[in-house]
Amino acid sequence: MNIADYNLAVDDWADALYRYVLKNLGDTMSAQDIVQDCYEKLWIHRETVDSLKVKSWLFTTAHHTMIDGIRKMRKETLVETTKLPESTYSHGYSDLQEILQVAVDKLPEIQKSVLLLRDYEGYSYREIGEITDLTEAQVKVYIYRSRIFMKNYIGTLDAVI
Repeated sequence: MNIADYNLAVDDWADALYRYVLKNLGDTMSAQDIVQDCYEKLWIHRETVDSLKVKSWLFTTAHHTMIDGIRKMRKETLVETTKLPESTYSHGYSDLQEILQVAVDKLPEIQKSVLLLRDYEGYSYREIGEITDLTEAQVKVYIYRSRIFMKNYIGTLDAVI
């Protein structure tokens, strides 16, 4: 990868990478730091990264950096892993985007990541598997489970609209 390829990677993928990390973390400063860290790592490894696979490399790096940060944060704050709530959404207003965001935020990190990569970023199951180091079958199971949770959380469409 040369300087032109690197600059093209920044132009092409920085916004999508930022959106992906921001949707997972919900913190703009952390998302910016992770994206910056990914591009720094890309620059360091520019000799070994194929310019045709830079998108996958960036998203994989972002995913791993994000997961490492989440694990580190959990160790520092000593927060125990919680189970998914079995409740449904029952407020009387219909801001669908807010309801969906609350539901997505309640998902475990891996389910949240694969769901966002599939439905928000449009990656295939195979590409998601490469990014997250999961098999295609595992990706499909996580997406299925996250969609079932979302369906149960939101309830009926009439309750939302």
